[in-house]
Amino acid sequence: MIIHLWFVFPSLWLPLLLHQLTFARDTFTTAFVKNLIVVLVWLILSYINGTLAATFFRHQTFYEDPRYILFIHMVINDAIQLTVTITLFVLSYIFYKINVSFCCFFILVAVFTTRNTPVNLAGMAIERYIAICEPFSHSRICTVRRTYMVIGLIWFISVAPDITDLFVTLATESLSFFHESVFCLRQNVFKDPILAYKRQAFDIIYFSCVFLTLIFTYLRIMFAARAISTEKTSAQRARNTILLHGVQLAMCLLSYISPSVEIALHLIFPGRILEIRFANYLIVYILPRFLSPVIYGVRDKKFRRYFKMYLLSNSCRDKPQKVGPQDTDNM
Repeated sequence: MIIHLWFVFPSLWLPLLLHQLTFARDTFTTAFVKNLIVVLVWLILSYINGTLAATFFRHQTFYEDPRYILFIHMVINDAIQLTVTITLFVLSYIFYKINVSFCCFFILVAVFTTRNTPVNLAGMAIERYIAICEPFSHSRICTVRRTYMVIGLIWFISVAPDITDLFVTLATESLSFFHESVFCLRQNVFKDPILAYKRQAFDIIYFSCVFLTLIFTYLRIMFAARAISTEKTSAQRARNTILLHGVQLAMCLLSYISPSVEIALHLIFPGRILEIRFANYLIVYILPRFLSPVIYGVRDKKFRRYFKMYLLSNSCRDKPQKVGPQDTDNM
């Protein structure tokens, strides 16, 4: 009977669980290991993303291709998202509570960049669809100028729904609230219940639109691959790329449902909330960031060639040069 009441009336147990999610603490050793893991992962991904960005900016050929412009935008976006979320993770262990104003900034940047990724995936899928299914119109439709306009639109779509959280909080909370210190979770800063319903509605709309876009472009490219005798390899690679984008989208979906999953797992495995929270953080916010380098840094032939050239040039530059006899004569 009690269990039945808990599931029928979530208001009876949700505040208690959120309280436990907020105030559970790790031992020093566990906290040190967790922070070491996330910082090492951040260093590895930062090096990979930095190398990808350096490869892009060092070669003019990528500046004129909308495909790679959208790709490097996603790499930079993921790098910002990863840096902000890991900074929040580490700060939660060092200070536990931080100033509300700083927390608002960190939370909003993390939300903007997290929402940015699936919308960017939709843009990349549409570009691949035009390149394969409308090849003669690709250069006319997918210009560099329009690509930057699309990136601006992506940011507007990602920022507009969630910036209202800040405006509502400014209107409903006193000025002293922004001078307080809180454990930096979204529900601790943007506390109005209507914001949670609004966030769920936009998450559903965004995910549905991106999902339908990926399905549409994948099916059209698949049909094109069967119909076109030439360029079959290109169509197949584009189809596989969109499939990988679908995997990325599925991982992005985890960020929408992770709070509910976290609470459900806590009900199933009571007393394991810290382990659940850490596993959830790794799977939802870190693991998907490994896919972007794989999709273009490894699979794409053109980018892979320049990527290898960049790595080889750096390794040769780091090696000490040997001085031959002809060099000693000129000294």
